[in-house]
Amino acid sequence: MRTHILIIVFLFILSACSDFKQGFGEASSNADIPALGPIQLHPDNPHYFLYKGEPMVLITSAEHYGALLNLDFDYKKYLETLGAEGMNYTRIFTGTYFEIPGESFSITYNTLAPEEKRVITPWAMVIDDLSGKYRYDLSSWNEAYFERLRDLMTVAEENNVIVEVTLFSSIYRDEHWDISPQNPKNNVNIDHEINRFDAQTLNNGTLLQWQENFVKKMVQELNTFDNFFFEIQNEPWSDHALPVLNLINKENLPDRSDWSYNAHLADEFAMAWQKKIASFIVEAEKNLPKKHLIAQNYVNFKVPIPSVEENISIINFHYNWPESVTWNYGYNKVIGFDESGFAGPEDKVYRKQAWRFIHAGGGLFNNLDYSFFSGYEDGTLENDAPGGGSVTLRKQLRILSDYIHSFDLVSIKPDYTSIVHAPGLIPYVLSNPGQEYAIFLQSVTDSSVIQANIPSGKYSVKHMNTVNGEVVKEETIEVGNEMALLDLLIPEGELAISIKRI
Repeated sequence: MRTHILIIVFLFILSACSDFKQGFGEASSNADIPALGPIQLHPDNPHYFLYKGEPMVLITSAEHYGALLNLDFDYKKYLETLGAEGMNYTRIFTGTYFEIPGESFSITYNTLAPEEKRVITPWAMVIDDLSGKYRYDLSSWNEAYFERLRDLMTVAEENNVIVEVTLFSSIYRDEHWDISPQNPKNNVNIDHEINRFDAQTLNNGTLLQWQENFVKKMVQELNTFDNFFFEIQNEPWSDHALPVLNLINKENLPDRSDWSYNAHLADEFAMAWQKKIASFIVEAEKNLPKKHLIAQNYVNFKVPIPSVEENISIINFHYNWPESVTWNYGYNKVIGFDESGFAGPEDKVYRKQAWRFIHAGGGLFNNLDYSFFSGYEDGTLENDAPGGGSVTLRKQLRILSDYIHSFDLVSIKPDYTSIVHAPGLIPYVLSNPGQEYAIFLQSVTDSSVIQANIPSGKYSVKHMNTVNGEVVKEETIEVGNEMALLDLLIPEGELAISIKRI
């Protein structure tokens, strides 16, 4: 009898301890992980995604956002290409913003700049009684657009591609405002003037109501799909720049507005409008079956974000640096490298950016791939563009994706202490200490020895060439009370190492 009582007491204490640990963030049981439903933040490690019951990092090399709105672009072939090449993510613009073919500042082949009369938007066009010209009717939906949207999403789902649906974009130039459906000159619904700088603020008059209608329509049309998340606005700081950090270690810059020298946050007017748009999404989904993630695009390069609204789950940067993950990790949200580019045409630049960022703890990487264009939906175009992209780069990003998904994403976190000394190397480490280590090394030497502070035990170690995925060295090491020493050969200037306890 006494034994039975002791067992009962022991089980009670064990249960209480379990509840205590849960309250302090210990991983929940697999029974709590849904196998179905929209992509979400992983409940046990919200720096990564959960989709179809599995933790996920989004890694891709994707076209310039025109797959939906450009009628000449074969999105089916494009999405099949992404799926076949192991890319699990793309980004689309919705038609609130598009560009002009042949702009001198732009790229030679730009999917976001459809030829005349080859753009499709959410709104029907009608003949204006006063001018006799076709204008947008913001009160009338273009069913052909939504048929295309639904089909694109279905094809993406069939090819295991997650879609980032970017609802709005900064309007960079007067010429872009001249063709925008939101411009009162181009629609029959708004009878007061709006300039492009006010269009995406709360000081936009009746336009806000039409924007709300559009957002809620998109929510309704997309709610049945699991394979997407919303992004509020692309590069909002471009219209409303607030310089907060210079990047070249000079306090007196000749031009504080130069985006290449400064990290710019969006100002208070742009931020207030984005908060309102996010609330429209949440309100529209309140009585719908599925709830979807919302991303906010904050800044170029790197900045410690001052605050993040509760409705935001993904913190997106463009031209991102690893420090942005370190500085914002405490938000317990996915940190995204949402767009690459402007670092030359060579693929190696963007390959290294991806490896560094993912090993810093980022959960999303999108190379802006200029090898996709109408007629080249297989990504084989050689494009005159301010960035990279090729079949080769996508193969290399697949190597990264396969590699990072071989680790337990629920348990690994950025690790700044395990590599004690790495002469000639810049180490980026993710680990579950004593269990597994994902290490990316960027090198200025072709050989080195690293010292690692790893708990005692036996480990399997693989050295991998990040360019071709070849395992160049495989060994088993026994770690005792001293530092683990690893001899390295690094002919390509970069190397990935996996260390896993046996």
